[in-house]
Amino acid sequence: MKKVVALIISVAMVILAFAGCSNKTNDVKDTAATQTQVEKALALINTFATGDTETAKGLLAEGYIQHNLAYGTGRDAFIGSVEYLASAPEKTTVKNIRAFEDGDKVFLQTVYNFAGAGEQVAFDIFRFDDEGLIAEHWDNLANIADPNPSGHTQIDGTMEVTDLDKTEENRELVNNFLHDVMMNEAPEKTADYFDGDNYIQHNTGIADGLSGLGAALEELGKQGIQMIYDENHQILAQGNFVLAVSEGSFGGVPTAYYDLWRIENGKIAEHWDIMETIAEKDTWQNQNGKF
Repeated sequence: MKKVVALIISVAMVILAFAGCSNKTNDVKDTAATQTQVEKALALINTFATGDTETAKGLLAEGYIQHNLAYGTGRDAFIGSVEYLASAPEKTTVKNIRAFEDGDKVFLQTVYNFAGAGEQVAFDIFRFDDEGLIAEHWDNLANIADPNPSGHTQIDGTMEVTDLDKTEENRELVNNFLHDVMMNEAPEKTADYFDGDNYIQHNTGIADGLSGLGAALEELGKQGIQMIYDENHQILAQGNFVLAVSEGSFGGVPTAYYDLWRIENGKIAEHWDIMETIAEKDTWQNQNGKF
């Protein structure tokens, strides 16, 4: 009789355990159903800090496509990363700075410290599928650096999103700027994109103003270093903020450029960026490519 009772108790405990997991999964799905895309993206990156694999699983499409070349692709690979960070001796921290939405994509600027490895600033882009699940991810990361010559950091500056009615106009402005200036198709138009020398710069090595940009490029030229933009892959926009994802080279090394510009009165007023060297193909952990 004691063995029978013990067996019944064991079976009951298993059933309750499965029920608890099922309820948690359902709770995650119910919560996700009421969240905005931005809220879902923020909830996903926060799982790096919380270790909440159930939330990650509920937010990700099974065929999740990863473009960070240091990680495997697919939902299970992402969940594995969350589990790994949760097991690390030092806790991961996540601090979102800015968040934007453009159609089926969310783009974020965030400071991470993965398992105590040191603070990094990142731009993340997440694409959502028709079911509202996160289906694809791109990013660029760089170590946090000291303030630039004008005293600005990689993350400070204007926060407010305005001019939502000018989103497409501002997207087109940045598209033209990329071709005319960054891709050197019509460099004589450079000054047309700025309000005189009024330009706030967050690049770690460049001072404010169009003059600061010119001086930095001149110095690079003296060192024989070329900053080349060959192709733009994405231009995402919400109101007065526009993020461009471009491919090129820096000093002859293949480079991914993520540039966030703030537009004011039809002129480029402020700039944040992350440059990241594109890893050698034989080191890639997925074959989806950087872009």
